[in-house]
Amino acid sequence: MNWSTGRNMASAVARHLVACPFNISEARRRHLVETVATAALSTSEGGKWEETTVLNIFNDFEYNRSVITIVATIDSIREAVLSASQKACELIDMHTHTGVHPCMGAVDLIPIYPLGEEVGMEDCAREARAVAQGLTERVRGSSAFLFGWADSPSQRGLAQRRKEMGWFKKTPDLLAIRPDFGPQPQKRYGLTGVGASPYVMNCNVTIDTQDIRIGRSVAMAIRESTPGGIPGLQVLALPHEGAVEIACNVESVTDPPPGHLTDQPWPSFSVDGQPYFHASASLITTRVAELAGRWGVGLKGTALVGFSPHECRGVAEFALSRGIGEFWKEQHRIRM
Repeated sequence: MNWSTGRNMASAVARHLVACPFNISEARRRHLVETVATAALSTSEGGKWEETTVLNIFNDFEYNRSVITIVATIDSIREAVLSASQKACELIDMHTHTGVHPCMGAVDLIPIYPLGEEVGMEDCAREARAVAQGLTERVRGSSAFLFGWADSPSQRGLAQRRKEMGWFKKTPDLLAIRPDFGPQPQKRYGLTGVGASPYVMNCNVTIDTQDIRIGRSVAMAIRESTPGGIPGLQVLALPHEGAVEIACNVESVTDPPPGHLTDQPWPSFSVDGQPYFHASASLITTRVAELAGRWGVGLKGTALVGFSPHECRGVAEFALSRGIGEFWKEQHRIRM
């Protein structure tokens, strides 16, 4: 099934699209996660949001975290995301949450990415700020911080903002946090990150060891901040199903990749006339395999959480042109 051909097959109905990989702190109750996904498509009056689709749901039982890929027009994304957020906050209580993956909120992350030149970064930033404000108004007691283009004027990245909020700590100190919207974070809802940036992929490579020290060594070597690392990569090593997962946020970068990383293609796209590049899943997998191999450790597999930027737009245009809102239910039987 070639998702990237979806754009060629779709009609002109889908334009000005944005994507939101909506992260919630629940994966073990699948019905609950699907209820949240369905809420992204439904109005409070029982109708359906137009020009909105849920492309995919990625569940990880051990992390107890799900990523719901919502795509809509820039004019529709706010209400879709707020509907899903309200439902998630209603159903998820952080008092009882357990999982290996770091998290702070029932709705942990709301990023908004433009899918093509029709939407600019400032458009996404405006909607992200409106989502953060709307969430804290509609769900009393919820709190949010901003990152990326939404964090005006400093535009601090997600990794920096998470560090400032204590996201990477095993037990974050909620009393020390100063959110951008809402009250002091409460345990019930926790804290939600809301922001805008060029597209960020999530690529997880599992290595066949239980030694977290090896995983951390591999993660450090490929991290963007390490000399010789892969540009745009933010990386964690986490225990996962009897192995170690190298969990990568693959941010888009403006500079072409350095020579030692050009043996494989770097896909590109453009926003506001600015070209962006991102490392491919195959490049990340190859690099992880090389590094793990030095320890005598092999790979167990690679998982792309959701889609690449081009795939996301292609699948969204296909789904919207055919009026398929619950695409995640249909994708396995649809031939494109």
